[in-house]
Amino acid sequence: MADNVYDAIVIGSGISGGWAAKELTEKGLKTIMLERGMNVEHVKDYDAPNKNPWDFPHRGGRTQKMIEDYPVLKRDYPLNEMNLNWWVNEKESPYVETKRFDWYRGYHVGGRSLMWGRQSYRWSDLDFEANLKDGHGTDWPIRYKDIAPWYSYTEKFAGISGNRDGLAVLPDGDFMPPMEMNIVEKDIAARVKEYYKGERNFIIGRTANITVPHNGRVNCQYQNKCWLGCNFGAYFSTQSATLPPAMKTGNLTLRPWSIVTKIIYDKDTKKAKGVEIVDAQNNQTYEYFAKVVFVCASAFNSTWVLMNSATDIWPDGLGSSSGELGHNAMDHHFRCGASGTVEGYEDKYYFGRRANGIYVPRFRNVGNDKRDYIRGFGYQGGASRSGWSRDIAEMNIGGEFKDELCEPGSWSIGLGAFGEILPYHENKISLDKNVKDKWGLPVLNMDMEIKENELKMRKDMMEDAREMLENAGVKDVHTYDNTYGFGQGIHEMGTARMGTSPKNSVLNKNNQVWDALNVFVTDGACMVSANCVNPSLTYMALTARAVDFATKELKKGNI
Repeated sequence: MADNVYDAIVIGSGISGGWAAKELTEKGLKTIMLERGMNVEHVKDYDAPNKNPWDFPHRGGRTQKMIEDYPVLKRDYPLNEMNLNWWVNEKESPYVETKRFDWYRGYHVGGRSLMWGRQSYRWSDLDFEANLKDGHGTDWPIRYKDIAPWYSYTEKFAGISGNRDGLAVLPDGDFMPPMEMNIVEKDIAARVKEYYKGERNFIIGRTANITVPHNGRVNCQYQNKCWLGCNFGAYFSTQSATLPPAMKTGNLTLRPWSIVTKIIYDKDTKKAKGVEIVDAQNNQTYEYFAKVVFVCASAFNSTWVLMNSATDIWPDGLGSSSGELGHNAMDHHFRCGASGTVEGYEDKYYFGRRANGIYVPRFRNVGNDKRDYIRGFGYQGGASRSGWSRDIAEMNIGGEFKDELCEPGSWSIGLGAFGEILPYHENKISLDKNVKDKWGLPVLNMDMEIKENELKMRKDMMEDAREMLENAGVKDVHTYDNTYGFGQGIHEMGTARMGTSPKNSVLNKNNQVWDALNVFVTDGACMVSANCVNPSLTYMALTARAVDFATKELKKGNI
């Protein structure tokens, strides 16, 4: 086999790309995984988790120079000195905002699998059937029964801790033992369940942090420094979970610093032959060839690759024949909710820094509940005690002040809502050929916004949180809306959606591009709707499912 010829090519090395590489190599395919950024080696390249705040020049915060250099990243929490090298250099990789879009990217081996929030939930048929029933977007070409076995498969390997709660709106999975709620969360959960007669529930979050040793990985140590890299491998990432078994097969070649510029399309066979890349370090162009291509570069970058491919046949790119490529962009809107104080637990505390919170599954527009908007939202949050950094107005100097700060402060609990954004055709990305990145490549233009349905939902997202907390006995409850910028959820989805027909979608039910059936897109780009739960577990399941299908089709000679 020539150095540039493989059985399979995987574009991207994040959650979806790592899964594709693992599955392809374990099924015997010689595979090359192309990552546009630097290599990050497990444990060896994690230095921040071992440091204390005072070990950083600015206590882990941000400087004026960082604010100047990262005009997008500064808009929210990701800008900090602890893992700055894991966030994209915005000067080298710009983008255009026709409307505001906060794009928080990770261009390195592992991608955002190293920095993600790890909340991992299954979808139900309520979600897969939503588009069909309310007429927004296009119908999903699959249902829960089609993906349920793959949820189980990926949960068992990735290691998802959680409780089996028996809720139809949020199907149970194959979980490791759950993390434990603290005493306040347990009591508030019981009060809410009783008050609402089981129609609203506080549950422990379902998270990709293992709670027992698993596949050579050590269980979570409750450090809560996950987004800095975990030396124990306790949370799911490409480095800790999918890359080791892929490398163990001997079938994987990992090539960092490889920016895929296009998929090479053969108009005679109507298949992809391979990909073209530019080496990010030497600016040289190379080609790699394979029987099958998995596009897993993260939602919008995957669509960028399609848009820049086969333009001699389709001016708008490979997969654009339906007119849907680049459209139906989605995220989750959030940054609103409620919080308050909890009295009566001054003699109670908790141990460690649990890398998880509580979750309140969707209850709006479920069953007989009908609102003046469609779809719904869930809450993430938790209860905790304030620490030494709290403000004590009546004791601001002297020995009594120091003594007081040695004791924990009052208990508080907060709920932050995550709401579904509908798949509006007009929410789109496009290539802007007038603006180029460091490598002379056209950049993406972002043109999307939330609309009336989401704005109506946000009112309930605040008021329902306030109502639940007050009914559970929480004091001094206040609501908040810190405003939402599209993209801040870091759950970009859509722009190369699955569907039931080449006329309404980019991909078929097996994640194949209708226009080139040996090209598969299995990351967030493929999503048909957004639901209100974190989407990454669904990407994992869809990727494993698509690889299984692809390898079977290869053996049959169909692709």
